[in-house]
Amino acid sequence: MPTDAESPSPEEKPSTHLPPRPTTETDLTSILKSKALEETAPWIDNALQQALIYQKTIQDSLDIAIESSKSRFSEIITTSQAHFSQTIDSLQDVKSEIGVYEDKLFGKAKEGINVAASHPLITSAVAVGLGFVVLKRPRRILYYKTLRLFTSEEALLSQADAKVKELRQSISLLKAESEKLERRASLAEEELIRGKTKLRQAGKQIQGVIRSAYKIERQATGLRDILRELPRAEASKFRSQVSSLASEAKQERNALSKEVAKISNHGISV
Repeated sequence: MPTDAESPSPEEKPSTHLPPRPTTETDLTSILKSKALEETAPWIDNALQQALIYQKTIQDSLDIAIESSKSRFSEIITTSQAHFSQTIDSLQDVKSEIGVYEDKLFGKAKEGINVAASHPLITSAVAVGLGFVVLKRPRRILYYKTLRLFTSEEALLSQADAKVKELRQSISLLKAESEKLERRASLAEEELIRGKTKLRQAGKQIQGVIRSAYKIERQATGLRDILRELPRAEASKFRSQVSSLASEAKQERNALSKEVAKISNHGISV
């Protein structure tokens, strides 16, 4: 048996545990990445599932829309064909009805022609009556004749009296207008007579002025003859003045003679 001296103490027993190794920065990053992957993996799976669900929903809705449009289009085609056939049938019915009415109309016309040919007196009377109704002048005559039949004699007398009064008023107005025109004509005639006398007096005055101008012209001619006897140096200035006065007198005399001729052309003796 071993003794106490030989048995080692608990402090001197060799340790079986290894000392802890110091952790580095790369180990920490790898641990963090593994934890992040473990945490985000469920979220990614959920997102993928939701995307698949949305894709399936969109595909189903597209299929439903295509099917509904196909069914709607087929319904529209069937209904349009039904309406078109119905329209054709209705047009055929209308055409057949129009044909029936045309046959009836032509039949009535033929019957009327036959009746008119078999009863000429009635036909002529109807034609005359239609002529009185349609034409303007016979219609007016017929209107007045029927009006006279239905109106009394007193009404006709009152209408005639009113028309006579209107005619009297119009005649009185015409008389008043004629009297006014006669007064204006007499005034114009008086003015014409006064104008003629004034023109005659003016013509006589013009003739007197013409005679005066003729005398001036003769005097200028005599003065010109006297100036010829004088020396030219002294008489040249007076000779030009006398010649100009004589020409002016002649021009005035000719102008006044034309005015007298105008007065004479109006039938006024001067």
